[in-house]
Amino acid sequence: MAVKIRLRRMGAKKNPFYRIVVADSRSPRDGRFIEEIGYYDPIKKPAEVKIDEAKAQDWLKKGAQLSDTAKSLFVKAGIIPGRAKTNEA
Repeated sequence: MAVKIRLRRMGAKKNPFYRIVVADSRSPRDGRFIEEIGYYDPIKKPAEVKIDEAKAQDWLKKGAQLSDTAKSLFVKAGIIPGRAKTNEA
């Protein structure tokens, strides 16, 4: 079973809110998940990100893979080392 840490879209139309979840890679984006480890609210200025670092590190040690967006959020939050991606044309 391939496990991924990714975003689950919540909120209303044109008002997104994301929960950061651990899910089986075969399950749908907003479908069944194993555990919720944080949230991301891009509407607030500045964008609000809260990640339970202990749970995140635990899942990464177990072999969970990060989606591209989740990886960017983890780098910005300082949970994993690396450079945050920039929007380059």
